[in-house]
Amino acid sequence: MYKLGYGLYVLTAKTAEGKDNGCIINTAIQVTTTPNRISICVNKANYTHDIIHETGEFNISILSEKADFSIFTHFGFRTGREVDKFADFKDAVRSNNGLFVVTKGVNAFISAKVVQEVDLGTHTMFIADVTDGGVLNQDPSATYSYYQEHIKPKPQKTEVKGWRCKICGYIYEGEVLPEDFVCPVCKHGAVDFEKIEG
Repeated sequence: MYKLGYGLYVLTAKTAEGKDNGCIINTAIQVTTTPNRISICVNKANYTHDIIHETGEFNISILSEKADFSIFTHFGFRTGREVDKFADFKDAVRSNNGLFVVTKGVNAFISAKVVQEVDLGTHTMFIADVTDGGVLNQDPSATYSYYQEHIKPKPQKTEVKGWRCKICGYIYEGEVLPEDFVCPVCKHGAVDFEKIEG
């Protein structure tokens, strides 16, 4: 699945009470041109999912090959239920819909208003009308494979025995990884861990 040529995005939204949030997603596509619509799929466990379900609006900031790993750790490895992701983040501006657009490591943005939701079990697909957008620069968009090869840090050699998260690199020490284990850093399950071969 990692060979699919999809991109990476910072998905942003704001609650009705005015709290901003964002997360990393890898599923955003244009579905029609007339009307101009896109779809995104968001894990139901993400706080941003709940905000979009409530408000029906979002922005996606399209990550470029100039993005560094700090963007992924900032928006991907912690939850907006526990931290304000924009409290100390300066590389963002508000678009016409009042939501943040990330400007660092990003080549374009799209603003959208939800017209339909499709329940996919663990995820919801939001189909939305494009309401605004813009190109910030001509840097190539970062694909998931580019992220894996050039942005995500390579695992360090270690004498520790255990299991390494393929998403963020967290190491679980122990011979057996519990089937219901959830990474404390990026919240991915045991299926996203690989055994460290000493």
